Amino acid sequence: IRLWPLFIIVGLTILGIGVVWIRDAGHRQDKVALSVLLLFFAVVLGIMWLLALSRLTWRVKLLGFAAFLLFIVAFVTLFQFNGFSGDLVPQFKLRWRGEPHSTFAQIQNSSHKVLTDYPQFLGPNRNAVVTGIKLDTDWKNNPPELIWRHPIGAGWSSYAVVGDSAITQEQEDEWEKVVCYDLHTGEEKWTHRDKARYYTALGQLGPRATPTIDGDHVYTVGGTGILNCLKFETGEQIWSTNIFEENKASAPPWGVSVSPLVYDDLVIVSAGGAVAYDKTNGDIAWTGQRIQSAYSSPLVATFAGTEQVLLFDDGLVTSHEPSSGELLWKQKWQSAGVEIASQPTPLPGDKLLVSSAYGIGAKLFHITRSNPSEEFNVNLLWESIYFKTKFTTIIYYEDYVYGLDDGIFACVNPIDGTRQWKRGRYGHGQTLLISDVLLVLTESGDIVLIEPNPDEHKELARFSAIKGQTWNNPALVGNYLLVRNSREAACYRLPIQ
Repeated sequence: IRLWPLFIIVGLTILGIGVVWIRDAGHRQDKVALSVLLLFFAVVLGIMWLLALSRLTWRVKLLGFAAFLLFIVAFVTLFQFNGFSGDLVPQFKLRWRGEPHSTFAQIQNSSHKVLTDYPQFLGPNRNAVVTGIKLDTDWKNNPPELIWRHPIGAGWSSYAVVGDSAITQEQEDEWEKVVCYDLHTGEEKWTHRDKARYYTALGQLGPRATPTIDGDHVYTVGGTGILNCLKFETGEQIWSTNIFEENKASAPPWGVSVSPLVYDDLVIVSAGGAVAYDKTNGDIAWTGQRIQSAYSSPLVATFAGTEQVLLFDDGLVTSHEPSSGELLWKQKWQSAGVEIASQPTPLPGDKLLVSSAYGIGAKLFHITRSNPSEEFNVNLLWESIYFKTKFTTIIYYEDYVYGLDDGIFACVNPIDGTRQWKRGRYGHGQTLLISDVLLVLTESGDIVLIEPNPDEHKELARFSAIKGQTWNNPALVGNYLLVRNSREAACYRLPIQ
């Protein structure tokens, strides 16, 4: 038997993977893809060694090759492909794995209920910050209480909650659904359906955007671009349009994920750039800078005393006057295609922190103007490769910013962009700031509490909330935490002080 070619194949594969992963900077998804490619070539070369260079007898060669084929057949028989993780790692699941079971609990200790609304994407102020509640972080002695759990249709939407109505989006066969659940029981209150379906192997199945509740109405955007205005109490449709067809724009390739922003009498979305609709009848009120839409959602911020709507689209951050759509300023952004899925983060002092993944990183801009008659100035203060947000949002707390840097939690000093620490691989999950504690919903479905401390990474508590790949944002209504993914949804009552 001749082993030295096999040793060379194994050695070069290990060396190649080591070189790919040795650098801290760069894009984790590319590292995963290169590692998988190297392993694939190693397997191909290993088979070539077995059949042509090993000097084994043909009987042994054929038995070895047959064993390899048998392994492939057994794997395909036992497992089915289940999409990709946020790092582009192929996911598989057992073919006979059962669906999640429904669980319901009695509502007790009603005197301890703390309820506030969570009416839109990332909460009341669209910044992933919830105030007015103090969590008890001693989950060993006072753990979160499961209120309900049930299966749910596919999709990456979060919940919008007003009162006891929690509204999300999900997929059922060829139907895209907006579903209203009872916050306290998990029971369905109403459903609206559109015949639409978005699916790709990378983006996976179902709608992405989170509904927005505004008074007596709910506004939703589906995975193919259907914008609905529905009655909050019943789900009855008031008006509907496809924002990309109407604006003759191309939808982003991994599905439409823009969560609608309601500003006064307008509903603002991104469809080839900013577009505002009259929220009462669905007529277009104004259109802004034309640009390929990405996966970020509009938000309101104030710079130099002027309120404005921000959009982070493909290769461009734009600011618009909310009522007229007038372009106030724009800033170019290095973009890998249209893979922009994180939100810009306004900071004190007229500063804006912008970040994206795929090896790009973060930049801090200072936005100023001398008087209302002059143009805005956008000045770059610093840029860093060491804060690469992919699906998540950066959170500001007491002079520092926190977030998932390519799947690992990090703290950065926004004054100069230096990294304080980077610890805790949570995958491409989501983060909330709840008064003085950070809550992370990991990509695997765990809930983790982290102390926002610039000196060290400190986990305060942790538990498994749901099973399966989880890219959806959590929603917190008082101390009721809603979590979901493409398989199941659950509501927990968090202990409070």
